[in-house]
Amino acid sequence: MFHSDDLQPTPMLDFNTPAIQTLIRARNWRDLPPSERIGAAYDFVRNEIKFGYNTRDTLPASAVLQDGYGQCNTKATLLMALLRALDVPCRLHGFTIDKSLQRGVVPEAVYWMAPQNILHSWVEVQFDGQWLNLEGFILDQQVLAALQAAFPGRSSLCAYGAGTDCLQAPDVEWQETDTYIQKTGINNDFGVFASPDAFYAAHQQDLNGLRGLLYRSFIRHWMNRRVQNLRQGVVPSIPGGQDILKPDFAG
Repeated sequence: MFHSDDLQPTPMLDFNTPAIQTLIRARNWRDLPPSERIGAAYDFVRNEIKFGYNTRDTLPASAVLQDGYGQCNTKATLLMALLRALDVPCRLHGFTIDKSLQRGVVPEAVYWMAPQNILHSWVEVQFDGQWLNLEGFILDQQVLAALQAAFPGRSSLCAYGAGTDCLQAPDVEWQETDTYIQKTGINNDFGVFASPDAFYAAHQQDLNGLRGLLYRSFIRHWMNRRVQNLRQGVVPSIPGGQDILKPDFAG
């Protein structure tokens, strides 16, 4: 069962804004049956909103759409807004992930500055009488394909924005089941929240003062350039990577 709160707009889930409503009308998503509505919104956020780092987790959905890129938390906000605009009940599940999942994206020169535990979230969607976990939208297909090509002998990877035990065939496509791409990096579970607004009212990332200013003004741009290079097949090296990333298949 779901509550009426699982369909409501909030300051962050601002799906009544013109940009979001125009997108939905242009794609004719409201004309689709429920499963296809979910799939259309999911695929849009997964691949048309590129993996990248915004100024902060608490951006409203319309701002993420305008940016055209996002990470786990900001992409989750946009996906939730689109789903609720399409009358699909959804909620947020909050976690933290170990910062090692971001290794290779965060430059080594500033890796020490990253919080050990990084706020993370996925979307839970109500479909066919059950709640499904949607997390596989975080990495766009270009980034995922680059990692698969760079580590052809690996099934497990917890770096470069991926946290999976099935790198070569992760459950990232909408097929009316759970999807994941960063699940294995999770180290703390905060539970379920009716909205991202409620989650961030209770939990904030420790990026204040000089560290926050450096992240917003400089470091995230550096990270975004590294992600763009990754899409082109340029995989940054990780110190000790020969041990950390050695093939994990038998034989």
